[in-house]
Amino acid sequence: MELKVVAKAGTLESSDIQIIIEPDNDGIDIELSSTVMAQFGEQIESVIRETLNSLGIKNAKILANDKGAIDPVIISRVHTAVYRSAQSTDFKWV
Repeated sequence: MELKVVAKAGTLESSDIQIIIEPDNDGIDIELSSTVMAQFGEQIESVIRETLNSLGIKNAKILANDKGAIDPVIISRVHTAVYRSAQSTDFKWV
């Protein structure tokens, strides 16, 4: 899947995460801000990377602003942002 435009998913509400994704050519770059960074920062970044990998995304810049989201919410927000960026309507629900 090829990223085409900057896209966003999620909110800044409690228990959510806002994902902004943009096309890039230098691998995966994640900039993470989280209210629970000390406890779960590595896990959040790992979930983002695994989700991008499952979608075949090799190059992207990700800005993630987490407000305590659980893993399924993180996964869904990354999926949504990727599909919006790729301007795809061919959804593969998991």
